[in-house]
Amino acid sequence: MIRRLYKWFDDRLGASEFTEHALKKVFPDHWSFMLGEIALYCFVVLVATGIFLGLFFDPTSTKVTYHGPYLPLNGVPMSRAYESVVNLSFGVRAGLVMRQIHHWAALVFIASIVVHLCRIYFTGAFRRPREINWVIGVTLLLLGIFNGFTGYSMPDDLLSGTGLRIAYSVALSIPVVGTWIAFLVFGGEFPSNAIIGRLFFTHVFLVPAALGALIGVHLAIIWRQKHTQFPGRLEREDNVVGTHLWPTYAAKSVALFLGVFATLSAIGGLVQINPVWLYGPFRPEQVTSPAQPDWFLGWIEGALRLFPSFEVRALGFEIPSVFYPAVLVPGLTFMLLYAWPFLEAWVTGDHGPHHLLDRPRDRPVRTALGAATLTFYAMLFFSASNDLIAKGPAVPVDTVTMIFLTLVFALPPVVAFGTYKLMRSLRDQTVKALSGTTSTPGKFAPRS
Repeated sequence: MIRRLYKWFDDRLGASEFTEHALKKVFPDHWSFMLGEIALYCFVVLVATGIFLGLFFDPTSTKVTYHGPYLPLNGVPMSRAYESVVNLSFGVRAGLVMRQIHHWAALVFIASIVVHLCRIYFTGAFRRPREINWVIGVTLLLLGIFNGFTGYSMPDDLLSGTGLRIAYSVALSIPVVGTWIAFLVFGGEFPSNAIIGRLFFTHVFLVPAALGALIGVHLAIIWRQKHTQFPGRLEREDNVVGTHLWPTYAAKSVALFLGVFATLSAIGGLVQINPVWLYGPFRPEQVTSPAQPDWFLGWIEGALRLFPSFEVRALGFEIPSVFYPAVLVPGLTFMLLYAWPFLEAWVTGDHGPHHLLDRPRDRPVRTALGAATLTFYAMLFFSASNDLIAKGPAVPVDTVTMIFLTLVFALPPVVAFGTYKLMRSLRDQTVKALSGTTSTPGKFAPRS
């Protein structure tokens, strides 16, 4: 009966033919193609741990007096949101390790997207016909950063409250519409009783749904267009060389998922992160010092610390100094990221399809620009810790700030020049080594 039932569905849906075709799909063997899978598996861990945490978190700002398992906070007034996080950490079995796995998974999720995008950029995998997937990848990065900030801000501890205070100021700095945006997001003047509930809804429902949908579209496009690959004796523009989905690639992928899950679990159980009970509940009149955000917002924090006090007043409007590092710099950053495939095609005049990847040495200008850009944002990132850096050698914070301000503008051109010369040299050596050699073509699987 089961066989007849299966045949009945298969005759109407053609599932066996699709499954057989899918299991024979070929995937390249290069390790760098696993970077995107790491991001995918971190997202799976985030969803699983997030469901657990959502069962115990209370996203309200109602004031209560704490009486719970963490004795140092007994008798301290706080919001229900902060109380639920402390109780989750100390009163729920496996609550603390779930919180820490979730937090570490979020950091690795965004980091793996960044590294994956760097791989795509330096190998030229964003070129036609894959511009759409590049745009989707940049959007995933943007949504990941935004959702990381909303999750980081929900506990209502002193550190997250300081971050929300900065976000409120950034929203107000936007000309013309800033006050409206701040009121719409926060539901009133800071601190607002509505913001935690809005962050919870956004963090748990809206952004994860958008992330899941975009990941599905991203994978569907990859499935349709097939993977890129590095050039070799068999690899050409019109074929795909690698291993079949089943069983080889499936075994590798499952092993990678188990490895990611095990690593995140080990870090979550052994390495403390975001100990909100040490910061205490948020109070508007208090600010933590020194306070740094999670790494994916460090470059914006660094830009805020480096930018001088500079305001513009014209036509009855004021543009405060916060606008330039916190709105203009991120805005230009993501605009350039979105536009890059089209800009490179316009500058080089190369509008043809590409299925073979470049090595960084093959494109010295592109590689040099990428290295300079990463250096620029790395300097901004380290600038976010100028007070901690100054504390070590006991030098004035202003001195450290001026050093970083100089490095932000002086170091990227130096790195770009050095990278360009190095890539040119490596490319010339490769050309000389290959000159006079021939290779015989081998068998290949058609890309179609």
